[in-house]
Amino acid sequence: MSEISSIARPYAQAVFELARDSGDYVRWSEVLHALAEIATQPQVSTLFSHPRVAREEIATILIDSCGELLDDVGRNLVRLLARNRRLDVLSAVAEQYELLRADAERTVQAHLESALAVPDEHRQRITQALEKRLGRRVELTVSTDESLIGGAVIRAGDLVIDDSVRARLEKLAAAVGA
Repeated sequence: MSEISSIARPYAQAVFELARDSGDYVRWSEVLHALAEIATQPQVSTLFSHPRVAREEIATILIDSCGELLDDVGRNLVRLLARNRRLDVLSAVAEQYELLRADAERTVQAHLESALAVPDEHRQRITQALEKRLGRRVELTVSTDESLIGGAVIRAGDLVIDDSVRARLEKLAAAVGA
């Protein structure tokens, strides 16, 4: 996986610089996510290593699939990736771009997983507490997972706060078994 990250990094950095210069981070997020989505489709991804399909043909398929979303710069990016046989790293390029974008915009993606539905008031309080702790704007997504039994797990970058009943029971079982 680290090889893919190393390959994707310069492309993500180049796209990020284009987005920063144009001030249009959102559009480039949309472009990269659309390209990654198409590139991961089995009908398309199998073409990347097919010996009888020219790289230009694969680039054309991706470009046509994105339609109006791609401008000249976006089309050139696809052609460059195809020429360098790097279309298979589009998902990694999109992920790394989002990390660069979040850093520039001083935001962090956080995920709250709870055993029960979380009221809006609690979401807001959790978001505010995370923003204070992390010193960044927090974009919080919430999901439910009944296997937690009770409590919640928060993930924000490298930060993981696991206050679930399941985690407490696992800790107790480990302590008793030790």
